[in-house]
Amino acid sequence: MEIQSVSTSNFRLWSELELQEFPNKFVIKSMESPDQGFSISRFDGNINKLDGDEGSGSSSKVSTIYGVAGTIRLLAGTHLLVITSRKEVGTYLGFPVFRVTSMKFLSCNEASRFLTSQEIKDEAYFMTLLKIVESTPGLYYSYATDITLNLQRRFKLSEGWMSRPVWKQADPRFVWNRNILEELMENKLDGFIIPLLQGNILKPQLSLPLCTGEIKLKNSPAVITLISRRCTRRLGTRMWRRGANLEGDTANFIETEQMLEFGGYISSFLQVRGSIPLLWEQIVDLSYKPRLNIINHEQTSKVVEHHFNDLLQRYGECVAVDLTDKHGDEGLLSMAYASEMQKLPNVRYVSFDFHRSCGNSNFDHLHLLYDQISEDFEKQGYFIVDPERKIVAEQGGIIRSNCIDCLDRTNVTQSYLAQKSLEIQLQRIGALSPSESISTFSQEFENFKTLWAEQGDEISLEYSGTHALKGDLVRYGKQTMTGLIKDGMSSLSRYYLNNFQDGVKQDAIDLISGHYTVNRNGPSPFQFSGFDSISYLPVASALVIGGLTVTSITLNQAGRNAQNFLSSVVCAGLTAGLMAVIKSNGRQFCSRPRLCGLF
Repeated sequence: MEIQSVSTSNFRLWSELELQEFPNKFVIKSMESPDQGFSISRFDGNINKLDGDEGSGSSSKVSTIYGVAGTIRLLAGTHLLVITSRKEVGTYLGFPVFRVTSMKFLSCNEASRFLTSQEIKDEAYFMTLLKIVESTPGLYYSYATDITLNLQRRFKLSEGWMSRPVWKQADPRFVWNRNILEELMENKLDGFIIPLLQGNILKPQLSLPLCTGEIKLKNSPAVITLISRRCTRRLGTRMWRRGANLEGDTANFIETEQMLEFGGYISSFLQVRGSIPLLWEQIVDLSYKPRLNIINHEQTSKVVEHHFNDLLQRYGECVAVDLTDKHGDEGLLSMAYASEMQKLPNVRYVSFDFHRSCGNSNFDHLHLLYDQISEDFEKQGYFIVDPERKIVAEQGGIIRSNCIDCLDRTNVTQSYLAQKSLEIQLQRIGALSPSESISTFSQEFENFKTLWAEQGDEISLEYSGTHALKGDLVRYGKQTMTGLIKDGMSSLSRYYLNNFQDGVKQDAIDLISGHYTVNRNGPSPFQFSGFDSISYLPVASALVIGGLTVTSITLNQAGRNAQNFLSSVVCAGLTAGLMAVIKSNGRQFCSRPRLCGLF
């Protein structure tokens, strides 16, 4: 079966649009075909296809946009999300791929004057959330083809599939804006509906020898495309979306595809990562490492079963690789996970204490893990088609890796397995002999390791807000002093973001993904019983800093008389007491979500 070309399809996805702003409406139309477009009322948000000369009059402002990401209705009206700038980052199977570099909401909320005082406060908070949405990182798309389907699934679909509109081709799990596309779908605006993928797409080119008969040709281009697709079912921030929900969807679930194009062959290797599929939480409380809490629930076994049944159905045989520590809170969580996995005879569970085996410098010790799973790994294989586009082999299973965040240790491990698979593929094609590896070619090996380190950074930015830790292990196979300093700065940044910003960010994610729906007839989600403690954090911080300062001054003067010494003791005691009160109520002083619960 051959990859279908969208050039033969019966629709066009318009790549450059003209935005006209009138007092009563916005008009969006294709710059290539001005008769193709739609208008949206600035009063009620109603969408209508262009009719005749509509939009040909004098508008107050005209600008160029590069796509419409969707619409969302708040209390006062509709808001239209448009792509205002983009950057071409490469190609996918020959089709250009773009990264969103800026977005903007156009507000159709002239009804705001009819809101109550509480609704005005609520709407102001919702608008703050939309500003956060505008800066969502790691969004990718293509005007010409779908990028949410992995290569194997793409090949095995019916021949007519690729002639459908792009949004109808897409895997709903990986369409970031799926919830806000509904009004565009209802109005059959297929040429304007762009499915956005959150994750990353990286595409370096390596120079490797190609064997033709008895001759090896030097410097043949081998193109590697690394695509990570982030699932939207349990989307969120690092501390506010942990574990699984009752349907078995896990936090930070990502399908990563490493695709190779070389010598006319195209091959693909899939891996997935995702949080431990139990019900558990790790609520921020101002401490550097909050306690893990496993939630005992009668449905826990069903949650685990649902999660792995979904993987088995989609990917085939599954090996679950658990990279968590075997002591402390992580150890308790790992034990609970192992206990549940014993109930699933059709999934192999492998526990590997990454920190104990590899530490911060022994990347090569991952061979100990590989030795445990090599038979399953090689049996699962990879997907490959020959130059005539005939399927030569299919991937029959998946390695599912996790640590606690499914970021740092997971990325190191996945890069190791990706290297193993790439070498097997290159040996099969004839670029490498059975005794050679990609590490034989120093520059290409460095490029490969950099590729995986960069994708780890981008995934980490989307979940935790910082670059990945342990990036040195991927790049150099060991930890460097520069890397240690960088990891320390990233850890401090994670602490700040987790405690003081991610609650609001989680609300923004829940709003745009549809996990929370604005309902004007329902109660306000922001009417609290008691005071909102986070607003007192600046005051508490100022008092602590002031107490420490006064204590320091009085201690310096304590040698002069007993009164100064007594004053310093009193100030120190009051400061210590205030710090104890803040610590004991740490959760109340942290940024926390207000729209949705943990599960």
